[in-house]
Amino acid sequence: MKPISLIQFLIEERRAGHVNAELSLLIEVVARACKRIAVATNKGAIGGVLGEAGTGNIQGEAQKKLDVISNEILLEANAWGGQLAACASEEMEDPQPIPDMYPKGNHLLLFDPLDGSSNIDVNISVGTIFSVLRCPDGVTNPKAEHFLQAGTTQLAAGYVVYGPATVLVLTFGHGTHEFTLDREVGSFILSRRDIRIPEETGEFAINMSNQRHWEAPMQRYIGELLAGKDGPRGRDFNMRWVASMVADVHRIITRGGVFFYPLDAKIKSKGGKLRLMYEANPMAFIIEQAGGAATTGRGRLLELQPTGLHQRVPVFLGSKKEVEVATHYHVEADRAQG
Repeated sequence: MKPISLIQFLIEERRAGHVNAELSLLIEVVARACKRIAVATNKGAIGGVLGEAGTGNIQGEAQKKLDVISNEILLEANAWGGQLAACASEEMEDPQPIPDMYPKGNHLLLFDPLDGSSNIDVNISVGTIFSVLRCPDGVTNPKAEHFLQAGTTQLAAGYVVYGPATVLVLTFGHGTHEFTLDREVGSFILSRRDIRIPEETGEFAINMSNQRHWEAPMQRYIGELLAGKDGPRGRDFNMRWVASMVADVHRIITRGGVFFYPLDAKIKSKGGKLRLMYEANPMAFIIEQAGGAATTGRGRLLELQPTGLHQRVPVFLGSKKEVEVATHYHVEADRAQG
């Protein structure tokens, strides 16, 4: 069968009425920018991209050189095309307006330019996460509050994994699809259409070093998994943890599993670890469209009304039945406490 390129796929989606021309072109621009990030990532030490940048982001985190480079690549690529009204990055405090010299479009783009950047220097997979929203009608100069839309309003979401292969996973709300970068021709090629995540799994991803800080229902749930076939679940589970959300989620997209970053005593005052707008919402959209589930541990992630551009939340996502069990334990514990 003749390979289907990303551009051909986007044309098919337009003909099916799933996307308009402006959104299709926006995805092409983001994909092209991610190919540039892939080149920079692949050069590693010989490209001068490893190590600290000597700066911090709005999250108070030390930036890697490739954090800064990736952010600039995405900003530059999306400044002039005419598809965006504004964009927002995990690395910046405020949204980035489109320069007045360029035409503006009807979309808002949010992105985490380089997820898992703590893994760059040790050559472990990192990635880019993005989400597309519609700019509210009548808004010509979008501010932070115009980005604060529930995840259910997303028009598109995707991530790119920079690993042994560079892979783009994308949804427009009509299934989740995977594209692999053919480096010889420079194009993303459709490699899996309509991905489905198994409802049941024996694999989980969580940072066990935080176990002593977890809430009681999380302790209960993970305790049952660790007890294996001799415990109440009656079977063994395996743990995997890359500490790069895109890599951990891509494993779930590929073979099932669950990913947890629960609330704990260390991060309770912040509301969680992961960012709702840049990480949780786009990943939840992708996972749900592949037949999985995504919650905060208390309710559906995509229904959460954002209160801030850099809001943090707990994240439970992946194979539906395990996400439901873990969420049930939290809801049950809350009810017991009154």
